[in-house]
This record gives sequence, structure tokens and C-alpha cells, in this order.
Amino acid sequence: MKTGLGLYHHMLTRENFQFARQAGATHIVAHLVDYFKGGAHSARDNQPAGTEQGWGAAGDANALWSLSELLALRKTIEAEGLKLEAIENFDPAHWHDVLLDGPKKKQQLENVKTIIRRLGQAGIPVMGYNFSLAGVCGRVSGPFARGGAISVGMDGPLDTPIPNGMVWNMVYEPDAHEGTVPSITHDQLWQRLGDFLEAVLPVAEEAGVKLAAHPDDPPLPAMRGQPRLVYQPHFYRRLLDLKPSPSNTLEFCLGSLAEMTEGDIYQTVEHYSRQGKLAYVHFRNVNGKVPHYRETFVDDGDIDMLRVLRILKQNNFDGVLVPDHTPQMTCAAPWHAGMAYVLGYLRAALQTLESE
Repeated sequence: MKTGLGLYHHMLTRENFQFARQAGATHIVAHLVDYFKGGAHSARDNQPAGTEQGWGAAGDANALWSLSELLALRKTIEAEGLKLEAIENFDPAHWHDVLLDGPKKKQQLENVKTIIRRLGQAGIPVMGYNFSLAGVCGRVSGPFARGGAISVGMDGPLDTPIPNGMVWNMVYEPDAHEGTVPSITHDQLWQRLGDFLEAVLPVAEEAGVKLAAHPDDPPLPAMRGQPRLVYQPHFYRRLLDLKPSPSNTLEFCLGSLAEMTEGDIYQTVEHYSRQGKLAYVHFRNVNGKVPHYRETFVDDGDIDMLRVLRILKQNNFDGVLVPDHTPQMTCAAPWHAGMAYVLGYLRAALQTLESE
């Protein structure tokens, strides 16, 4: 197993690549979507928070990520002794009508295909995605973690409908007419996912790229009047069976899976890792389950993380473990300190497993 670090768009800098290497990471998961472009947020080093009006503005609909910028990013990361493992999340500007089943769906499926082909050409093996209308929303922040460290959680569902021009918690059309996105059924959402996988997986297979699906975060059956896909562990099975393919894999988020109201986290890890379907793992811990939970330090939550690592090792998982987010520590560099803490824990745990 390998240690990695996820970096937001504005954090893809030489200094942060050096920090990652110094803290023991060997791989990077890069976010090319700028979640902090407008909108109300916590500190830019923290995970995006936003409001009911979303995280902020989506990117340029006419500017897909180019092969040259993907290659340049990979080479810059490699120059610091790291490897670029994955790009995480499509920009809503490039695929909003794939999610919404809108008039630009056919064109935007071609957008996704182009992006995946370019990842393959750039030598980037994984594309993480979250097929959701509401996206990550409805969370609160506060001094929830050990010692009063700032963390995020949830204090009940968010039922406010999504305004027109927004999807996946980002605004892709700021001048959209008033009103809200019509609600759909769970079956309709699964049909849209099926259309997406049917169109895109053959291209991913040819490009040598794995598509890695993130579970719903927070994992409730519905958010903002819209259904969710993977809000219980068994729905991952439905996703994999919908279109069997070596490129149909999982962005396996331990925190989101532990927040679910059904299933056992250790059985879930055992089930999916034994099948070899984990592209990479989000390595974080939580207390509680939806709709009331708190994110914790990695050694202080409901999950026995060392037990999880033992299961992964027994099932020969050799992919990347990424602390996707963690409580902020009280110092001059809250995000960096928090991430260094997780990476230190992770390296020690992996060394322990090797010695066993």
C-alpha cells in the first residue's frame, strides 16, 4: 500500500509537493476543479464548505483540461519525487447536463470522453468522480474534534431545493431563470448513471484509465429534494454490476461508508477489497452516523483504522491511501499540521503491518 496526499486546485504548488514528500507521501491526488471560486468558505486550506448557494462558480464550459496542462502537472509532481495517481472530480461546467439529463447531455458525454482520453495520454491512471445532483452539502463546522480542533459534521438533513443553474453544489449558470431543479426518482438517477457508464467506460478501457466512483457524502437517501446513489454499502455492488468493466472501480471513502446507517465497515472493506475493485482509498475517521456525525482525527473515531489496513493487506490491496480531509490543528499551518499527523500515523501503521 502507498501513502498519498490530495491537493485542491490552488494548492498544486511546488511547496506543497515538497511538503507531501517530506511527510512521507509518495503519490498525489489532484483536484483540478476550483471549489473556492467565489462563494462563502472556511479557510482555503480547509475543505470547501459553502452555503445553500453552493461552493461557488464552476469553471469554463469551453475550456476542457488540456493534454499539455495534464502532462505539465504530472512532470512537475514527478520532479519532486512523487507520482500523480488520480484526478478527482469532473468540473460541473463540463458535465452538468450528464447529471441533469439536460439538452447538452450528448455533447457533455463527449467532453468526459475527451478528458478521459487525455488522462490516458498523460499517463494518469485514475479519474475519481461523484455522480450526484446535490453533491457534498449540508455540513457544519466547529470545534468538534479532540482538543477543540476545527472539524466538520452534520446536524440534520438539508431539504432546501437546488436552485436552477446549480448542480453538484456549484453554480454553472449564474443567470439561470428563477426556480429550482425538478426532483427525480432514485430509478431515474440510476438510469442517468447507466447512460454515463455505457458511454464512457469503453473509452476508459481503451485509454487505460480507471473510473472511480465516490459514495454519497453525506450518505442520506436524499439531499435537497434529490435522490442519492450510494448511500448504503450494498449500492456499490449495484454500481459495479450495472456495467462490469476493469475500468469501473471505486473511490473508497472510509468516512462516508462509516457514516452510513447500514452495514459493517469491516465487512464492507473485506467485500470490495477482496474483489480488487478499489482504485484508491480515502483514509479518514468519523464519530456517529448520518444525519448526525463528526469527522475526527484518524485515531479517535468509530473506525479501527489499523484493523481496516490489516484487511486491505490480507486482500492484497496495493493502491494509494489518501487522507482526503482531517481536523485543523491549532497552529500557524492548520491544514499542513493535520495532514502531517495523518500521514505520520499511516506510515507507522504500514510499518507495523510489515513487521507483523
